[in-house]
Amino acid sequence: MITTIDAALSRSHDVENAIAVSPGSHRMLTGDRPTGDLHIGHYLSSLRNRVALQDQGVESFVLIADYQVITDRESVGRIQDNTLSLVADYLAAGIDPEKSTVFAHSAVPSLNQLMLPFLSLVTQSELQRNPTVKDELRASGRPLSGLLLTYPVHQAADLLFCKANVVPVGRDQLPHIEQARVIARRFNTRFAGGRSVFPEPVALINDQQLILGVDGHKMSKTRGNVIRLGATEDETAAVIRKARTDSEAGITYEPERRPEVANLLNIASGFSGIAPQDLADSLGSAGGKALKDAVTEAVNEGLRDHRAQRARFAGDPAYLREVLQEGNSRAAALGDRTLAEVRHAMGMSY
Repeated sequence: MITTIDAALSRSHDVENAIAVSPGSHRMLTGDRPTGDLHIGHYLSSLRNRVALQDQGVESFVLIADYQVITDRESVGRIQDNTLSLVADYLAAGIDPEKSTVFAHSAVPSLNQLMLPFLSLVTQSELQRNPTVKDELRASGRPLSGLLLTYPVHQAADLLFCKANVVPVGRDQLPHIEQARVIARRFNTRFAGGRSVFPEPVALINDQQLILGVDGHKMSKTRGNVIRLGATEDETAAVIRKARTDSEAGITYEPERRPEVANLLNIASGFSGIAPQDLADSLGSAGGKALKDAVTEAVNEGLRDHRAQRARFAGDPAYLREVLQEGNSRAAALGDRTLAEVRHAMGMSY
């Protein structure tokens, strides 16, 4: 089922070139689960890229995946606050609600109804092989729920309900995109007589250096190893002071041999625009404290405008709800049209 990475990279390269020529003929979907505040990993690897594509003229849909919160946990937590926090960060980063549709899973019934025909197009073994399903199951320590097992199908519904044809992701998300491509292809063949009801979405692969948490592991809200976008400058400094480095003298950029030091250099580079090797050279024989000071300065300076805008938006929850409600309405209208087309293809228009 899963194509080679070379084929995915080739498609990514082709769609990047196509966007440069005709951005308006592309539709992007991306999003986040409202499980907590966004952090610098989101900002460096995703948010800035979304804004760039939006500003190029790509039609953009930004999903707040509230239903997916319960794929691997027992409750929804502070989902109202977390959702508004996401919207505030989106707007502060430059997501324009006039150009991008910001919406929530739970507000688009037609999206979720697509799960039923889509589930008929996949096998249990295909779902159980999905790396994210296996990783999330292992991390949760809970029995495999039906929602977690069908997580890749729900993600396919996210993409296909709006007929997104481009999805900015890292390589770790490729299995989800490939599953969505398979579902689109099988639906078109089995239910639509070969007619293209759904496009096969293409991954626009982000090959930026993965930003790790301050403990050297994958940056994750649940691990508590993140630097929140909404943190104060003092809170940011306190988190970075606790970051892992190593006992070796001097600062060098050697990702394989000195991953913790390299990660801090990558973070500083992401906000300063200075290459990590050049940052390492400028620090030279300085120690870990100097490195952490440099990272703190880069992050706080790089997020200064974002944080000011975020505070302004967060102070107006009524506006945040208005943005979300308008996005929900637009997404629901599109979803209803797609569902009507699906029902027609399946002979279920009564």
